[in-house]
Amino acid sequence: MSSLAKALSVAILMGTAGQAAAVDNGGPIDRALSAIRANPVATRWSTYDGFATRGVTIDRNGTEHVRFARSYKGLPVIGGDLVVHSRAGTFKSASLMQAAPLNLATTPTITADKAITNAGAQFGTSFDSVPSARLVVFARKTPTLAYDVLYTGSAKDGTPIRMHYYVNATSGAIITKEDAVQTGTPPGTGYGTGNPPADPVLTPAIGTGRSLYAGVVPIDTAWNATRRYYEMKDPTRGNTNITDMGNGFRGGGGLLGLGTLMVDGDNKWGSGANTDRASAAVDAAYGFAKTWDFYKNEFGRLGIAGDGKGATGAVHYLTSYNNAFWSNDCFCMAFGDGDGKKTRAFVAIDVMGHEMTHGVTAATAGLIYQGESGGLNEATSDILGTMVEHFANNPSQPPNYLIGEALFLPVAGNPPALRYMFKPSIDTISDDCFPDGSDPTYLEFFTGTGTYAGGGKDPHYTSGVANHFFYLLAEGAVVPTGFGAGSQWNLTPNDLVCNGNVSLAGVGREAATQIWYRALTVYMTSATTYANARAATMSAAADLYGVGSAQQNAVAATWDAVRVH
Repeated sequence: MSSLAKALSVAILMGTAGQAAAVDNGGPIDRALSAIRANPVATRWSTYDGFATRGVTIDRNGTEHVRFARSYKGLPVIGGDLVVHSRAGTFKSASLMQAAPLNLATTPTITADKAITNAGAQFGTSFDSVPSARLVVFARKTPTLAYDVLYTGSAKDGTPIRMHYYVNATSGAIITKEDAVQTGTPPGTGYGTGNPPADPVLTPAIGTGRSLYAGVVPIDTAWNATRRYYEMKDPTRGNTNITDMGNGFRGGGGLLGLGTLMVDGDNKWGSGANTDRASAAVDAAYGFAKTWDFYKNEFGRLGIAGDGKGATGAVHYLTSYNNAFWSNDCFCMAFGDGDGKKTRAFVAIDVMGHEMTHGVTAATAGLIYQGESGGLNEATSDILGTMVEHFANNPSQPPNYLIGEALFLPVAGNPPALRYMFKPSIDTISDDCFPDGSDPTYLEFFTGTGTYAGGGKDPHYTSGVANHFFYLLAEGAVVPTGFGAGSQWNLTPNDLVCNGNVSLAGVGREAATQIWYRALTVYMTSATTYANARAATMSAAADLYGVGSAQQNAVAATWDAVRVH
């Protein structure tokens, strides 16, 4: 399994139907909390439960959707998150995966040190900080008291590792593990002794950028009147800023410090070539801006977390690094330069949209990066990252349904792209269709259950089913230009569906995008499966277009076409 095949990794509103409200919006929150207690069967409430608000969405018709994290006797409940749906104080339903109210002892049998030791036997000795452990209730399966043990380190290619092991607090057995990203202190927060410098006087400006991929583009920057230079910081988009990691020689070689802020004397950035370090930074600034504008224009979402705050993008991460990643811990992205032999810098527009969407997912559904939920997490980034590319509609980066096609240099043996939404199996490992169960072992491998609990197939490949669904929902069983008769792939409409429904018609990109986003932000939770995703998108289509509408019927027919029932 090549590292390139896994590229685009995670470490980790007024829309058509609703808007995101501040989490301290007391009225909807109070009503939702009352609904939880009044409907214990539907919400799996127990008297020892506590709830922390993670987001509020209010539809134009007054329907309220309040997202909560759950605790039990003061311990975080992993997999206990839920969304309460109500209108005019009347409870409608709840979206959640927890099967029953919690009722378990919270006194561990083994010590935290023992849990750390057991997890360390899997992680090995290449950790770079002291591991930690906290007690939690693990409720994705049979509710179990567990330790959440955190080990941090780096993969062989330099990608940070932030590995959580859930260790049974009675037996010491490892229940499962999840990987995220190890990060450091963002710029400007790492002052030592003495007084921090005064905030500079910044004035919005518009510079000219010559990029690697996007051509010559305007970029929003800031004039620093205190230091008399321009900064690659966007005051119009929450102070999103771009830094240079110096290929590992700035910011400690990892994400510690996040490099050095890009600055310039004349507000003209880059040359369009790798020899100018600002060229990749122009692509990053352009990608951040287009992704911000996509979420704002399509859904009324201000920023990745919906709070109006910008993020940091760190270019030139390590040396010959073939990847890019988002970390919710530092609210930042890092981009490698590629190896220069087969790959180019990982700052193409769909890569930018993909990685920032991981942040949106973390701030909303919180899909775990494992099994079916992990596949849906990755697919969400592919789907909405691709829609960012369509939104930008830059002739230098023509929109399509390929992922990362601009990254590959034209050399023998290189694939056209990382992934193919219309026919995921072109990459030889992703799935076009949900496993039909004829091979129980493969079904376990795909879903990460049974023998493969805590493992299973990589989410970049289980994402194929949802990517395929979205393409068919938007476009129908239509073969993209360049992949049909006479091409290397010679695809026909029958090759695009799993059930022979070659007459399947799409609802268009706009409707498909609105349906997926609403399903993500209103109905999906951390452990959502493919079957749950079908239900979530059906509900979203009903909200947006009506029960029995052509759009809702198309959602059902399209899931059938990828064998999700």
